[in-house]
Amino acid sequence: RPFLFHISAPHPLIRLSRRPRRRGRWRAAVDPMTGGGGEDVPAPRRRPLTVLPLVALIFYDVSGGPFGIEDSVRAGGGALLPLLGFLILPVLWSLPEALITAELASAFPTNAGYVAWVSAAFGPAVAFLVGFSKWASGTLDNALYPVLFLDYLRSSGLALAPPLRSLAVLGLTAALTYLNYRGLHLVGLSALFLTAFSLSPFVALTVLAIPKIRPSRWLAVNPKAIDPRGYFNSMFWNLNYWDKASTLAGEVDEPRKTFPKAVFGAVALVVGAYLIPLLAGTGALPSETAAEWTDGFFSEVGQRIGGPWLRVWIQAAAAMSNMGLFEAEMSSDSFQLLGMAEMGMIPAIFARR
Repeated sequence: RPFLFHISAPHPLIRLSRRPRRRGRWRAAVDPMTGGGGEDVPAPRRRPLTVLPLVALIFYDVSGGPFGIEDSVRAGGGALLPLLGFLILPVLWSLPEALITAELASAFPTNAGYVAWVSAAFGPAVAFLVGFSKWASGTLDNALYPVLFLDYLRSSGLALAPPLRSLAVLGLTAALTYLNYRGLHLVGLSALFLTAFSLSPFVALTVLAIPKIRPSRWLAVNPKAIDPRGYFNSMFWNLNYWDKASTLAGEVDEPRKTFPKAVFGAVALVVGAYLIPLLAGTGALPSETAAEWTDGFFSEVGQRIGGPWLRVWIQAAAAMSNMGLFEAEMSSDSFQLLGMAEMGMIPAIFARR
């Protein structure tokens, strides 16, 4: 059975893991320091994830774009509190969580991710509970994204009747799952494309908003309209889940170098994707519109600043963002099962590639 040593630091004389033979090329292992060894080990497996695809997958694990942050303006009673929140909370919350993820994913370059961390600290029983609950949560969450995709199409006037809608949900789920089945390199490339497409309308929105921006609107706050629960829920929901990417650590090329770079790049991308459109929208629209900022309001902001074409572009970007969210969640969940199977926590069939 596969087993995993838990050690504080790697050492050239210590074998980190022992795994059963797999089909493929083999070579003799010789210790470079002692000249000992000689047992057969499999040739190194190609790891498909480099820095940029990993940045895109972490981006979708955490964010997916500024869709969903609109309610923070309403709950914050104006622009000031959400702008401060997306400046301060990434430093107090997101960055420490990202640092933990980068450090532990480098120390435990396994697809079990956080399950391996918990196992090292609290034992396999607690680790299994963490792994099962996170997998169940991610799987149920993933069922939402094809539905949300069709909801965005409906808001654009492309509504489907109930029988066709159900078939469309099944078709989207099957197609996106097949893409994941074909390989993580394809998922990483598609995540890069979807990231660029999801953020592209906000580049146009920002450029068009510049002549209309009044910086005084960024200081607007109505204490009577503040909803603390809704505000903090929106903040933490949009700045959480950095640890999800740790279940891809076993697929990362040179994880001790690649993972920290990708995590820090994703932090910068997520914060920029929130702050820049928020600065553009709240600065260009009157402060009195704060109560209108609810989920999906960015498409209305595009309508008022750029016209119908920008509204449709933002709605299309929001719809496609759900595809990226599905792919990132599916990758994290499936590779987590692979890692748990390699640790002997679930049946070995889940470790088959």
